[in-house]
Amino acid sequence: MGPPLLSLFSQVVMNNLSPAWKSFKVSVNSLCSGDPDRRLKCIVWDWDSNGKHDFIGEFTSTFKEMRGAMEGKQVQWECINPKYKAKKKNYKNSGIVILNQCKIHKMHSFLDYIMGGCQIQFTVAIDFTASNGDPRNSCSLISRLR
Repeated sequence: MGPPLLSLFSQVVMNNLSPAWKSFKVSVNSLCSGDPDRRLKCIVWDWDSNGKHDFIGEFTSTFKEMRGAMEGKQVQWECINPKYKAKKKNYKNSGIVILNQCKIHKMHSFLDYIMGGCQIQFTVAIDFTASNGDPRNSCSLISRLR
């Protein structure tokens, strides 16, 4: 069995042959399991209200290739429909997908804050005294604290 698939869906851009999709965020771990050379398959569909969406084409890329858009350069891929490519002699592509911008935002973990010198003070106490009563009884101290 291969690696798990990640499905990302952009918003639908209605009645536009040159759509400009809104940006979205995805973790690098979810996108490529932290491997910038992992092949990513991108599939493009034409949305139809009746639910019979039309397959436009697909392309593959890597996160490393996408990072080229970080330096202000556009990165682009030909969107290929394999059925059209096999049937049509002069088929070139079904369009060009252009990535205008790619940014990496460092998301700090709890451990990053602790390792960075952030101090947190808290106290935890557990009261095991029998005088609290049976937690299943609505008159006990424990059930009133819930």
